Amino acid sequence: MTQLTPKPPRRRGRVFPELTLSSEELAKRKAEDELFYQRCWTIFQRLLPDLMKEHYGWYVAIEPDSGDYFVDENKDAASKKARDKHPNVIHFVFGINETGVTGRI
Repeated sequence: MTQLTPKPPRRRGRVFPELTLSSEELAKRKAEDELFYQRCWTIFQRLLPDLMKEHYGWYVAIEPDSGDYFVDENKDAASKKARDKHPNVIHFVFGINETGVTGRI
């Protein structure tokens, strides 16, 4: 008869538990992200009618602190223009269409 040896218990859990964020910190970051998005969305809505006429289907990268925006046919190129002008600042990229969505299903 074959003797079964017990397997050692599998380690479960996070790889770096000390890097786990508290629920308060997660909520704070989510609120900051939403505020940033709303600031960018306001600028996008103001620009949209003019951009739709000439650049439908293109992309616009918006830096909300300065109000600068960068338009290009390529999403990565629009983002690069924003990073070149404002290297250490976060920007948001919208698609120039009715919804502002950049991806595809």
